[in-house]
Amino acid sequence: MKKILSGHLIGLLFLIGCSANDEQPSPGSNENTSDNAGDSQEELNLSIEGLEVIAENLDVPWSIEQIEDTFYVTERTGSIVRIENGEAERQDVELEHEVSTASEAGLLGFVLAPDFSESNQAYAYYTYENSDGQFNRIVTLQLEDDVWREDDLLLDQIPSGTYHHGGRLKIGPDKLLYATAGDASEREIAQDLDSLGGKILRMNLDGSIPVDNPSPDSYVYSYGHRNPQGVTWADDGTMYASEHGDNANDEVNIIEAGENYGWPVIKGEEEQEGMISPLYTSGNEETWAPSGMAYDEGKLYVAALRGSAVLEFDMESGEHHEVISDLGRIRDVRIDDNYLYFVSNNGDGRGTPDNNDDKLYRILLSELE
Repeated sequence: MKKILSGHLIGLLFLIGCSANDEQPSPGSNENTSDNAGDSQEELNLSIEGLEVIAENLDVPWSIEQIEDTFYVTERTGSIVRIENGEAERQDVELEHEVSTASEAGLLGFVLAPDFSESNQAYAYYTYENSDGQFNRIVTLQLEDDVWREDDLLLDQIPSGTYHHGGRLKIGPDKLLYATAGDASEREIAQDLDSLGGKILRMNLDGSIPVDNPSPDSYVYSYGHRNPQGVTWADDGTMYASEHGDNANDEVNIIEAGENYGWPVIKGEEEQEGMISPLYTSGNEETWAPSGMAYDEGKLYVAALRGSAVLEFDMESGEHHEVISDLGRIRDVRIDDNYLYFVSNNGDGRGTPDNNDDKLYRILLSELE
């Protein structure tokens, strides 16, 4: 285990040294390049009042998890960073298969078990390759002596291709595990209920299929998705998901069990009987590349990769705008104790990283008003 980074924005020293992933942009993915200028990024960071850096030099971070004052951040390259009391350490993750280095792939979704303080267990979603091809799988991880070890396989052979792995894991208000799965660059499988690709999946915490799933013998909760990467719930239990569109037409959807969200038949504002159009879309001219999301008091906060921002969607007014910008690509967000936490993703090969990217930030929600 290696101590790598720590601190707040002003007056603290940071340890330097994590390599950036050298993944290159591709025309097949809506995560494509950001226009932020790395040379001016640090100056821009300082201009956001109330912004703090909790950790830096992260290596392609993907998910933020938290228990009390301790944070766990997954890195796509196959590590988990533990951050507590201004100190951060990179923890090894021992998996049955080596994480894939394919574009957008790796160690992605991560969520702590509800009883983590007693069990030291978590859930993870990662991409791997073997003689049969490239796949995603959902597993449990056990933390022991600062090392995470794959413990139990919950679901395997989730489609994975050139791009569009999905990857977000969340435990819902119903105490069940939800996973987003992309279409693996094979758009037709999103409409195929016999495929796990292009879906939002739902399972019991032991990996079994809930009896109240839309089909009692299927993990599929909703379908017709291209590359969903964010999931959250409102206080009343309404479920929302973010989804990458095809170059544009990114989406924020209300998710309901068994519904068809249209890809690849419809996109953006298009409509067709039996298919759900999005609550919000970026339209034909704008691209967000939305990823992680969180809910607080009638507002959705969505990480935007190509949008290089945190977007705020007001459920009452129907309006949306940027509340954080000029920090480059944003991968995940989390809200706790009146703070918005988020991670930049400029080192993923598609941004322009600053000297100490990538970083875990926080800012009081009140500073965003």
